[in-house]
Amino acid sequence: MSADIRATGNQAPPLVDHNTVTSDRVLAEAVSRHASGAVLESLVELGHVAGSAEAREHAMLANRNVPELCSYDRYGNRVDEVRFHPSWHWLMQRGVGFGLQAAPWTSQAPHPHVRRAAGFFAWSQTEPGHGCPISMTYAAVPALRADDAIAGEWTPRLASTSYDFGLRPAADKAGALAGMGMTEKQGGSDVRANVTTATPTSVDGEYLLDGHKWFTSAPMNDVFLVLAQAAGGLTCFVVPRVLADGSRNRLDVVRLKDKLGNRSNASAELELRGTWGQRLGDEGRGVPTIIEMVAATRLDCVLGSASVMRRAVAEASWHVAHRSAFGGVLGDKPLMQNVIADLAVESEAATVLAIRLAAAVDRASDAHETAFHRIALPMAKYWVCKRAPTLVAEALECLGGNGFVEDSGMPLLFRESPLNSIWEGSGNVAALDVLRAVLREPATVEAWLVEVGRARGEDHRLDRVIHSVLESLADTSSLEAGARRLAGQMAACLQGSLLVQHAPAAVADAFCGTRLGGEYGGTLGTLPRGTDLSALVARTTPRLP
Repeated sequence: MSADIRATGNQAPPLVDHNTVTSDRVLAEAVSRHASGAVLESLVELGHVAGSAEAREHAMLANRNVPELCSYDRYGNRVDEVRFHPSWHWLMQRGVGFGLQAAPWTSQAPHPHVRRAAGFFAWSQTEPGHGCPISMTYAAVPALRADDAIAGEWTPRLASTSYDFGLRPAADKAGALAGMGMTEKQGGSDVRANVTTATPTSVDGEYLLDGHKWFTSAPMNDVFLVLAQAAGGLTCFVVPRVLADGSRNRLDVVRLKDKLGNRSNASAELELRGTWGQRLGDEGRGVPTIIEMVAATRLDCVLGSASVMRRAVAEASWHVAHRSAFGGVLGDKPLMQNVIADLAVESEAATVLAIRLAAAVDRASDAHETAFHRIALPMAKYWVCKRAPTLVAEALECLGGNGFVEDSGMPLLFRESPLNSIWEGSGNVAALDVLRAVLREPATVEAWLVEVGRARGEDHRLDRVIHSVLESLADTSSLEAGARRLAGQMAACLQGSLLVQHAPAAVADAFCGTRLGGEYGGTLGTLPRGTDLSALVARTTPRLP
């Protein structure tokens, strides 16, 4: 009898029914280090759902069935609504339900921001796009605190773990989501070039806004922080989607963006025509007010990139562990082990830095932690987000042709990988922000030195690059042109210090020898001879229950 040519053999099973928290040794160690075993235990259910076949299916469906703009209802009334596939709502309901939005700001539990960061990292591996409205909701609360009354009104709604979709007055909903409208088409990141105007009404603190916003994600959210030009200069405003009387605020959705990635999420161009807004902070203080939201979203850029990296490495290591080629298991081949091990090192470095940043948020009352967070956040945003596309491309290649087809999930990750480097300040903006901290806030450099100094003397390559950074800082004449190099070196030193202190010796040695020691071959998979490749591969390959 002839063999059935349709039978499938030598194919890796899909990576499902694993726990994205407990099967990730690096994440588990970081949470236990910066929080506690109890915090880690509280995330087990989240990890179980995130790694399920059901979550994987919803992620694919939410991306294949993209949001649809409905400008008018059946009677010709302007409604400006965005319709989502049910899988989007499935993902949002669970992300909000697990407290990944603004819940940490009102939580009385220990280490709420580390818990939330780890949860965001583990949950985003299902589908990154829906993390955008969740992230903006988390980030809105620090900015809202510029006005106690406004914060008191909105924070409990944003911190609610109930996902309540639809355009209704926020006071009538079980929970609310937030967004922001900063950029305009003529300025982009240069928000001081904004031309949207704000005209005061007869009621103190209330304005009517006229203008446009070039890139506003999640236009169905309940409230937005928006920048506009008032008499006193660029100012921040709170703009609800639906007014208290039930009428819809004038936010015209011109079109949805046709984007490279992040397809499940709706990003829109908006026009404001007599749109009601409430001033947040003083006139002319728009950037300092909204920068609190920007900073918190930058943390999620780092977490999101680290999450995409972890998912890519998990898929690659799982595939090669179950695929045979050239007479043996692919994952046992020395060169493939080198690739997977190098991917693992990059992913671990990103993860430990991201969770360390979240720990700084939990300790915001500490002066050192505040200074550390100020400089480490933009450098991590620059460095980790820049590393993501290269890593994901290499991980995709580990799956060969299987990784190039949509069903593998790898193209989704690849399309997503450049996003966080662009969102909330592209590479140049982030690098220049590091430079601004260096030149204007000496305490931030001292905080960086304290952090990297915790590993002083433990690795000569790390010590050498730290010394090189200090030499660069001493020559201020050409710092701007070299801002990217400076930000990258400082971030890599932070990663190296964390790995030397906390990771297995094989991980720290591989990182310092390549990222800091000059033994990097220009592409991933070039770890030097003598690296314990099998140990690194075993550390990163997902484990099933």
